[in-house]
Amino acid sequence: MDSESSGGDLGAVVARASGLMLSDEVSEAVLRLLTAAAVHLFPTSYGAGVTTTSPDGTPTTTAATDPGVQRLDELQYELDEGPCLTAWRTRRTIRIDDVATDPRWPRWTAAAAEVGVGSTLSAPLLAGEQAVGAMKVYARPSGAFGEQEEITLALFAAQCAILLSNAQRFRRAEGLGADVKALLEQRDLVTLATGVVMGRDGVSRPDAFAHLVGLAQHEGGGVHQVAARVVAGAGAR
Repeated sequence: MDSESSGGDLGAVVARASGLMLSDEVSEAVLRLLTAAAVHLFPTSYGAGVTTTSPDGTPTTTAATDPGVQRLDELQYELDEGPCLTAWRTRRTIRIDDVATDPRWPRWTAAAAEVGVGSTLSAPLLAGEQAVGAMKVYARPSGAFGEQEEITLALFAAQCAILLSNAQRFRRAEGLGADVKALLEQRDLVTLATGVVMGRDGVSRPDAFAHLVGLAQHEGGGVHQVAARVVAGAGAR
């Protein structure tokens, strides 16, 4: 996937997801799409991830493009220091131009330098006045990110914050029965898969939906089952 097609996929998915009351499962699938797109849109990066709050209130990595990103994040949580946590706590974009010489988080930067990280960029996930997490990208060379990359990552983080906020709305819908929740999850999967097909194939919403229906009829299953595969496949690219 090149950067142009990644941007198309991202734009279509976000456009279809904005305003939906997303389930946690669907929200995490979209976050995986966003982190995968981030790696392609930042040519010097090798990994991206999203940090949010776990049910017990501690930081957790909700989406990561590879195990190395997961481990770098976990080091921040274990040490209680690092650029991603600082971006979250201060509500500011944090850039490290040279991990080997940056003095702000000495224990974490020493560990990151040992595994070959040269520079990083982290942006807070801002939902109104509240920071609900942070998004970050890692690169092996130093000086990989500049002011333009800060702006781009901030836009990514803003979309992530919308999705997480919508997932929180879903969790707060205490009056919904299990059957209604299941229907909402299926609806969201179909909507997001439609956005993936729109961005991937450059087609209209009706044509994208008709494509999903055609696949379902051909396979003898439900549209939501086809949609789940489409979303999962886009996130794995």
